[in-house]
Amino acid sequence: MDIVLGLDVGTSGTKAIAMDASGKLLASALVEYPLYSPKPNWAEQDPADWKRAAFEALTQLAARIDAANVKALGLTGQMHGSVFLDKDNQVLRRALLWCDQRTAEQCAQITGKVGEARLIEMVSNPALTGFTAPKILWLRENEPALYERVRKVLLPKDYIRFELTGEFATDVADASGTLLFDVQHRCWHKELMSLLGIDPSFMPASFEGPEITGTLSKEAAAKTGLPAGIPVVAGGGDQAAGGVGCGIVREGVISSSLGTSGVVFAFADEVSTDPQGRVHTFCHSVPGKWHVMGVMLSAGGSLQWFRNTLCPAERSVGAETGMDPYEYITAAAARVPVGCEGLLFLPYLTGERTPHKDPYAKGAFIGLSLRHTKAYMARAVLEGVAFGMRDSLEIIRGMGVKVSEIRASGGGARSAVWRHILADIGRAPMVTINVDEGPSYGAAILASVAAGMYGRVEEACDAIIHEISRVEPDPKHLAAYDGWFKEYQAAYQALAPAYRRMAGMLG
Repeated sequence: MDIVLGLDVGTSGTKAIAMDASGKLLASALVEYPLYSPKPNWAEQDPADWKRAAFEALTQLAARIDAANVKALGLTGQMHGSVFLDKDNQVLRRALLWCDQRTAEQCAQITGKVGEARLIEMVSNPALTGFTAPKILWLRENEPALYERVRKVLLPKDYIRFELTGEFATDVADASGTLLFDVQHRCWHKELMSLLGIDPSFMPASFEGPEITGTLSKEAAAKTGLPAGIPVVAGGGDQAAGGVGCGIVREGVISSSLGTSGVVFAFADEVSTDPQGRVHTFCHSVPGKWHVMGVMLSAGGSLQWFRNTLCPAERSVGAETGMDPYEYITAAAARVPVGCEGLLFLPYLTGERTPHKDPYAKGAFIGLSLRHTKAYMARAVLEGVAFGMRDSLEIIRGMGVKVSEIRASGGGARSAVWRHILADIGRAPMVTINVDEGPSYGAAILASVAAGMYGRVEEACDAIIHEISRVEPDPKHLAAYDGWFKEYQAAYQALAPAYRRMAGMLG
């Protein structure tokens, strides 16, 4: 039986899965690690933790399968993070992550030097704090001694690729999130690098998602129990790989991922950009295709904050009964009327990325009254996240991208209550599918194409991924939600100046 592997270098941990040619999950392993925040709005991780976790996860996986039958390994991982290597390929400092917000000044410098319209024309995206290029400039300005020693800049999964194969490589989807990649022509944008004073040799070679970038080294094989010489596939950034894992490989079918962050992900046959840069346009892991993506930073993270901060009773009862506390929270929210009788929640707990590009934004409950209980607040959180997702969805529709159905994925998608809210607010059917393994599954599908199990990514997805449930929008709720969505948008616009003033007061 032929086996392929997928490895996802995530923010909370690294996950490895094994599947057969039919898409059946054979085994999985997850190894967690910490996130460091040495200053407010900073987020870092140690690449040594990623390496330890990746090797441990692969070792666990190898012990649970017939490792001799592994035909290929696909890689995916959190996007935008910066791993700085010196001439001896040693890590110079902790990596700055996708959710790190320290680079607002560098983003302003990039935009000022290049011009916002010209920047979007060059790399299809505006300068955002999460992207890699501002991180490089931040290092140059704030830690110049380290910057002088930089010889390579790798994305998280590509550092693990180097440790597994000894090769420097990335994929076109992950590279799209660096702000240094020509998304339209699928290559590094050397003119922009020159404008920013970034040495092009810092960046690795780029490949399409199912292409082979190297093979598992003897050293890595000895440490993991996998055979040396296994092809290691380019893979994709977590969103593109997750899109493959949900079957988002044709126009009309989009995904809504509710993890810590929230992502609206739409397939595109041609390059399509928003002139205002409110959503991202990246290369897809499907060769020669693209995707349009909206990302909100605190989706499932908002509900997690609500649970951790305001729901000790639900957590306590859940611990006693073995029931997930989220089930108690969402069951209470289901009994609250649409619109929460005027209570809105802005889910900007860690700033926002799309469509606002606002690192200063903060969360807020608006409209609280004596009638509002914790159940109302819970539903307001669910609705607020759905409104945030619709912000991006409306822009994507306005770009001419078709939306016929939305495939739900991520932890938040397990809630039937939340899926109903998302269908109503998004005005589109919410579909669940037979797999929910996330980006690692998409990486394994890409590996199956590289291994010759399937001829094309689309063929693999058609054979493996199937619909299992569908929630249609409730016509009785649409008009009310349209009205509350307008109020949600107006609330952010009213508060945005105050967010910036308050940030200045904090220093």
